[in-house]
Amino acid sequence: MADDGAVDPALIGRLLPHRYPLLLVDRVVGVEDGVRLVARKCVTVDEPFFAGHFPGRPVMPGVLLCEALVQAGALLAQASGGGLPPGASLTVVALERARFRRSVVPGDELELEVRTLERRPPRWRLRGVARVGGSIAAEADFTTLEHAPAEHQAAPAAVVHPTAVVAPGAELAADVEIGPYAVIGPYVHIGAGTRVGPHAVLDGRTTIGRNNRIFQFASVGAEPQDLKYRGEESRLEIGDRNIIREFATVNPGTTGGGMVTTVGSDTLLMNYSHIGHDCHVGSHCVLANSATLAGHVTIEDYVIVGGLAAIHQFVRIGESAILGGGAMVIHDVPPYCNASGDRATLRGVNIIGLRRRGFDAEQVRAIKSAYRLLFAAGMPFAEARARLAAELAATPEVERLLAFLAASSRGITPAARRRRGDPTEPEDE
Repeated sequence: MADDGAVDPALIGRLLPHRYPLLLVDRVVGVEDGVRLVARKCVTVDEPFFAGHFPGRPVMPGVLLCEALVQAGALLAQASGGGLPPGASLTVVALERARFRRSVVPGDELELEVRTLERRPPRWRLRGVARVGGSIAAEADFTTLEHAPAEHQAAPAAVVHPTAVVAPGAELAADVEIGPYAVIGPYVHIGAGTRVGPHAVLDGRTTIGRNNRIFQFASVGAEPQDLKYRGEESRLEIGDRNIIREFATVNPGTTGGGMVTTVGSDTLLMNYSHIGHDCHVGSHCVLANSATLAGHVTIEDYVIVGGLAAIHQFVRIGESAILGGGAMVIHDVPPYCNASGDRATLRGVNIIGLRRRGFDAEQVRAIKSAYRLLFAAGMPFAEARARLAAELAATPEVERLLAFLAASSRGITPAARRRRGDPTEPEDE
């Protein structure tokens, strides 16, 4: 602020968010802190608002005269020690007793005077008068509300239904919605945008990411179904944008399995599906209705588990594999494969799943060649692996397949025996 009470013109652009052509204050010539401010606006013939208003007789619109007074009021609040918090802004919520006494035309110099009528935070009432050569051109009273700067604004509160029970200690981020009769335990952390449906129960040391949907009657984080569990402080960690449907259950870890169960992002758990203790489920997976994972199961990314399928403990399902409905899986299923049956056997390559992921023809061809060599060539498995490593290991997909086979501890699901006359080419689906 200058010594004479005027605001340095360079400050105006920093104090007001407005920019040309809507910045309607050229300079401030006088300020009485929190009480009164006088500003100037030179109206020139090249103002963009004169175009079409009116042809042959340009007149400054009355609404812009009011806008100029409001901008002067914002300067009074922000630049003069008027009490507005630093970085805050004013929003006009009411305009009263507006009167327009004379036209404002090119060449006029507007004198903009604003006075504070009342201030009861966050509400301000101001009176503005615009003059030209000492004559009143326009006058109005207006009411504004303070808005804190974005970095100081409180995040929107979670919306919790009155019948829901949220234990002290639970952490609900912005925009979380908790439905009727839902129960949230004291160690649960829920990320922004997540919605929890009626009667769902979230318990244990459970962390849930952003924008998940948990439907009615789901049970997430309850004690694991393991007789060896003794109340240890194990965890369940769930990523973002997952969908957990009705009656699905997800259990935390145990001492015997690393103390944590994890679910990635963008995964769908359908009705009655179950993820047991110490499981690790990747991203972009689908567990269809009543699919069941025993403890310590690992599901890599982009896996589909068919309805009523059951997976034995410690089994691993490789990336982009698909398990048919009702499959009983007791051995590891390699990446990119199709397995089904009781007990499950390999039925070929998951061609459709690979194409949906965007695998090109060359990638699919390499995977099919690897499958044929491993499971359809009739040679001993160890010999087939060695030959595959020597002949096709240069492709990333085959390298991933070989790494999965090398890490297997439960053994690999065998290929289905083909009847005489069956083609040796792996099935497409």
